Amino acid sequence: MDSSNSKPAAEVAQDVSPMFKIYEDGRVERLIGNEIVPPSFDPKTSVDSKDVVYSPENNLSARLYIPKNTNNPNHKLPLVVYIYGGGFCIYSAFHPTYHNYVNTLVSEAKVIAVSVDHRRAPENPVPCAHEDSWAALKWVASHADGQGPEDWLNHYADFERVFIYGDSAGGNIAHHMVMRLPREILDGFNVVGIVLAHTYFWGKEPVGDENTDAETRASIEKMWRAACPGTSGCDDPQINPFVGSSLASLGCKRVQVHVAEKDLMRDRGWFYYEKLKESGWGGEAEIVESKGEPHIFYLLNPTCDSAVAMRKKIASFFNEI
Repeated sequence: MDSSNSKPAAEVAQDVSPMFKIYEDGRVERLIGNEIVPPSFDPKTSVDSKDVVYSPENNLSARLYIPKNTNNPNHKLPLVVYIYGGGFCIYSAFHPTYHNYVNTLVSEAKVIAVSVDHRRAPENPVPCAHEDSWAALKWVASHADGQGPEDWLNHYADFERVFIYGDSAGGNIAHHMVMRLPREILDGFNVVGIVLAHTYFWGKEPVGDENTDAETRASIEKMWRAACPGTSGCDDPQINPFVGSSLASLGCKRVQVHVAEKDLMRDRGWFYYEKLKESGWGGEAEIVESKGEPHIFYLLNPTCDSAVAMRKKIASFFNEI
């Protein structure tokens, strides 16, 4: 075959390995996190799941999870809205790692969960993921009167005990959603608390004992700029929650922050916890540090002792009255 007429391969415009590459023709190649699994009944955890469309205009779904033997509408379960991580750019709510994790969490905590899928950067830059997650939250809240489109939520979810749980970039989204709640009240929808795990916050200047290596900080900024091309930088309020607003207006009464000793984001989590307590916010906050562990270890090694302990702590948080 004469290859002289074949189009040359597109050049890489931006290499954000090991996560993704952006080509000059606009194509995005995701290097990890592409696998998906369907919803199903999981015999190991006795949790059932199904996918529901929450945003037809953007073809977006969420995955609902419910423990087996949930058949008493008079005994309603806490409702957890879960937002996955991935730097706003990789993975999905339907990736096997997240599917298995939420199955296990739902089984252990005896909650109903809604795991939100959202559009990903860089094709859909930040704040698209935040807006999609807010649309999902409004869709969930539409069931608070028992008249929504999904019976699992109508019959078995306790809308007086709603929690938002996000990890990494999902924690960033969870924070911004709860900051938005007081401005846009969702009737009959009481967000009691949030869990922020290894949250993707950053800033131009280091905090605490945060890594000061210029190359490391530049790589984090590079990933952020790829996800949010219009950003002002690492002190953009979307990535640095200590710029432009007060944590005092956080729209819930309980916060549980998780950090890991060997995580680059560790000191941001501690800083968030300390600033929240100093802000005049009237709720209760706690912080849990997993010693010797890296970023999102509980997803990568979910049966290790630290992951089990962390999951138990979160389950307890959802069930405190």
